[in-house]
Amino acid sequence: MEEDLSPAPWKWRKVAYGGMQPGFDDNYTGDSFLEDMVTNANVVKRDLCKVILDSVSISQYFCTVILVVLVWTYTLASTISLKSLLLLDITMLVSGFVVLILTARMISLKLFAQYALNILYFITGLYALSPIYHTLTKSISSDSIWALTTMLIVLHLFLHDYTGCTVKDPGSLTNPTLSCNISLNMSIIASVLIASQLQSRQLVFAIVLFSLQVFLFAPFVAYCIKRYSFWLYLWFSLGVVGLTLVLVYRLQGFFFGILLGLLVFITFICPYWLTRIQKYKFEINGPWDEAKLCFDINE
Repeated sequence: MEEDLSPAPWKWRKVAYGGMQPGFDDNYTGDSFLEDMVTNANVVKRDLCKVILDSVSISQYFCTVILVVLVWTYTLASTISLKSLLLLDITMLVSGFVVLILTARMISLKLFAQYALNILYFITGLYALSPIYHTLTKSISSDSIWALTTMLIVLHLFLHDYTGCTVKDPGSLTNPTLSCNISLNMSIIASVLIASQLQSRQLVFAIVLFSLQVFLFAPFVAYCIKRYSFWLYLWFSLGVVGLTLVLVYRLQGFFFGILLGLLVFITFICPYWLTRIQKYKFEINGPWDEAKLCFDINE
């Protein structure tokens, strides 16, 4: 009997970083290659009501910035006096600290004293720099100032962190992203540009203090309210939106219509679009993806 000298059949197996296997081409995959394919494994199904509630943060901060612009406009038009503006600054500062004490669960007396001392240093430095801000843009026309300020505020709104992910606890803040830093710097520059158009350095100090309280302090206070109670945050946001709509309506009906349309678009239409286009999302995962190494520290 003649001995069968033909090569024994080789069984193909999937080997990570294994190179060629005897008897198979380098690009051979096998009949079972697509059995491990998974579709839409990481796709999150979004609920419309949940997305609408999440969009309230965007509408609320958008209206907050509109309120700042309104205060700028009324101050430049001499509708708001220095005394009223300083009273507004003090009221906002005291209210912010009261909300912080009532809602922040991990704040201590030592941390509160540190915040108060830092704000005192900040206010003192701001008052000392007011004469410089007052004469900063004397050679620039008002139209150019408003055009530049508008551009800065729009970019600030696009780059702002609406999730509050950079704020964790009162004494432990994570490092902000580059876009958050750029957004904050743009709001500060816009505030200084507007303040440089005022008549006295006292008004410059008051308006810059008001602006920085909103852009620096207000998002942190709003986050503390949201973490304490979402429904309280929802009522707070509705109050801000309602106040903004009333003030804009008293200023001009045309701007009121634009603002109302934007709020409806942000709060209702955009979430509806987001939930509708989820059905068109198609994600494929399989053995061709890069392997993820998992290490068990207990072994």
